[in-house]
Amino acid sequence: MDRLKIVRNIAIIALIAAAVEFLPGGGKAASAFAAALWVVFAAGLGWFAYRAYREHRVSLHSLGDAHRALLYGAVAVAYATLAARSRMWETGFGEFVWFVLIGLSVYGLLAVYRYSRTY
Repeated sequence: MDRLKIVRNIAIIALIAAAVEFLPGGGKAASAFAAALWVVFAAGLGWFAYRAYREHRVSLHSLGDAHRALLYGAVAVAYATLAARSRMWETGFGEFVWFVLIGLSVYGLLAVYRYSRTY
């Protein structure tokens, strides 16, 4: 019985893929669906960040202003750098700067983590 379910699910996926490939406007519909999935994913990440902030608010405020600014700055630089990856990787220098920025972000996050673990 399980094998029939697997074959049925594969057939459904193949049918949807054929519709996207061969029907007129199928590519646009697939792009719209992918965009909607990305919006749902971004909303989920935002909700997760909100919940994490609410649960660890005391820990974040106990870091102090300097380390909290370093944490938020490292996250912001990493986010902007990841968002600009395709444009930055068009040149060799841009790729180098991308790796430097990601490295600095990771270093900042590790510095905040190490500080948070000291007494």
